[in-house]
Amino acid sequence: MSAATAERMPALYLSHGAPPLADDPIWPGELAAWSATLPRPKAILMVSAHWEEAPLALGAVDPVPLVYDFWGFPEHYYRVQYGAPGAPELAASVRKLLQAPGTPVQDIPDRGLDHGAYVPLVEMYPDADIPVLQISMPTLDPRKLMDVGRKLAPLRDEGVLIIGSGFFTHNLAALRQAGTPTWSTEFDDWGHRALESRDWDGLLDFLHKSPAGQLAHPRTEHFAPLFVTMGAAEAAGELDAQRSVIDGFWLGLAKRSVQFG
Repeated sequence: MSAATAERMPALYLSHGAPPLADDPIWPGELAAWSATLPRPKAILMVSAHWEEAPLALGAVDPVPLVYDFWGFPEHYYRVQYGAPGAPELAASVRKLLQAPGTPVQDIPDRGLDHGAYVPLVEMYPDADIPVLQISMPTLDPRKLMDVGRKLAPLRDEGVLIIGSGFFTHNLAALRQAGTPTWSTEFDDWGHRALESRDWDGLLDFLHKSPAGQLAHPRTEHFAPLFVTMGAAEAAGELDAQRSVIDGFWLGLAKRSVQFG
């Protein structure tokens, strides 16, 4: 990409909900209010819990249809559109930053934005006038994902908003009753305190260091995007400059969302 902008973009980790997020009376407004406080991005780089692919892959380089990667929802959720411009210039920059001997970067031209990307973007940037690129997670290893984030960090000085999109707690199978389960509140409280106290080692080993970690994340793909965000913050010396922008719970799951920088 071209020369650096005057203002470094922050790096975000957000809980993205599901297609019915659009119908929630509170959460869409929280996302919209958050984006209104940010500098306008030149482009957006999305890392979603819903795309694991190795080697690391680039999708939505040019505009292609959305990926409706969910089942059993009312028909109108499959009609949602988000026609953001493609981001070939950003894709070229990402390839340059990430490609190295033994670490290829692949293109998947027909892979569009999945709901981990477009569901929050519809609320944050509803005009769909900012180029968006999505990259896959090539691994769920927290340290390796931090390294991906470190390599991507220079993009922040070129006007790129890096967003890791997951869910602070995510165990749909364990949501067996109304209300917020204890495992969700316990993990959310622990994660908030770990962020506030800068316990990065604890976060990297969250399955073993947290209460109810195995229940909050029986698979870790929804927490994993946080580490890309953390890497992008650490490389800029801004890992300590973090704050929770959104908190609370949605259908029993913690919707905590964090801004670095």
